[in-house]
Amino acid sequence: MATAGLKTIIALSFVLAIGFLLVILSSALWKNYLTLLVVATYVIAPIPNWLCGRAQNSDDFMDGGSNGVVDLGRFLTGFFVVMGIALPALFAHCYLITYPAMIMSIIGGLLIYGTIISFTMFFQEEQEF
Repeated sequence: MATAGLKTIIALSFVLAIGFLLVILSSALWKNYLTLLVVATYVIAPIPNWLCGRAQNSDDFMDGGSNGVVDLGRFLTGFFVVMGIALPALFAHCYLITYPAMIMSIIGGLLIYGTIISFTMFFQEEQEF
């Protein structure tokens, strides 16, 4: 993958700022701060995948089987991503937040998580043998 430059950093920062703006506005406009929980779930989401990916045994030349720890990390990451979408929907269904706040929170949360994933994709180091 090509090296990421200054334009990539600026673009990712811009998208991250828009995501945070949407989530903060979804809570501030309707004076209900439950939607800020979405930020916590999307910030926590990549951590299990990162931690469990470190536990993968990459010393083998041929890896035919699957690693249970890596699968657990992927499961927990998927759980947090789905929870970041489902939590505002649940709050809106229970009338704890309004539906426009739900939409803004979900879109902002997806932008935040997409920025985190893009940052790790663009700035990961090449592994050499």
